[in-house]
Amino acid sequence: MRILVTGGAGFIGSHLCERLVKEGHYVICLDNLFSGSKENINHLFKLSNFEFIRHDITLPILLEVDMIFNLACPASPVHYQHNPVKTIKTNVLGMLNMLGLAKRVRARILQASTSEVYGDPTLHPQNEDYWGNVNPIGLRACYDEGKRCAEALCFSYHRQNGVDIRVVRIFNTYGPNMLPNDGRVISNFIVQALENEPITVYGRGEQTRSFCYIDDLIEGLLKYMFTEKTGRNGKTDLSGPVNLGNPSEFRIIELAELVIKLTHSKSKIIYKKIPPDDPVRRCPDISLAKKLFGYNPKTDLETGLRKTIGYFRKILGK
Repeated sequence: MRILVTGGAGFIGSHLCERLVKEGHYVICLDNLFSGSKENINHLFKLSNFEFIRHDITLPILLEVDMIFNLACPASPVHYQHNPVKTIKTNVLGMLNMLGLAKRVRARILQASTSEVYGDPTLHPQNEDYWGNVNPIGLRACYDEGKRCAEALCFSYHRQNGVDIRVVRIFNTYGPNMLPNDGRVISNFIVQALENEPITVYGRGEQTRSFCYIDDLIEGLLKYMFTEKTGRNGKTDLSGPVNLGNPSEFRIIELAELVIKLTHSKSKIIYKKIPPDDPVRRCPDISLAKKLFGYNPKTDLETGLRKTIGYFRKILGK
């Protein structure tokens, strides 16, 4: 198949490109390199079934493809708050352009939505029927509400134009190819620990997150996208949204202590004021993904952290 991956030079996108290329597909990687990096995909350039296009999805592009994975958007607060207007444009105009492309060439399209659509949830764990608790004018709204609007666009194109959509809500994911300045909690803690700098914990570290290793996420994306609509009447609805993540829940303070242990760091933990709208608890209910396509993340946190720490040691020269 000819498959377009937007945001393909980013953390998740680069792993997805590598997997699709290995499986024999012709992959077009599209990225404007704002938070993506060619370093993540350098090893793919020599392959005949890989192509890179530097492009911003807020601008239209004409391509002939069978399938689209729309992953283009900075995903960490540091990056998406850097230019909030551009973040909203990427989520809304970019989604419009990709849905228009999918409609024209009749391609199946996956939208990488996010657990952030649940905001600071009042339901725990979060399932796909929960509408969320989002501050529409807060500092995080450019990302949260941008992704919520992108989901609405997907379902409007699906209902009005029959576009074959798959909407996935991705929970905290980590692994190799994360940026050292990514701004997300695992990369922050690992870099601080390797540099023997203070580990920054917000609040008292009692807030929780559920961390999914990148290989488990990629497996889920591919199973979801390549599962056909089957059933007794052939009308099984796979449009989504569907949660993807690892339901094992950890307190942030536990994560900090584990990173210090695994890196043999001399870092001390320091506490700072918790940022506005930072969720208190975040954990996916993945029963729908299990039911639809047998999703089952297998990598425990310590195993995944060891691999991620190894990657950061290499790029930081530690």
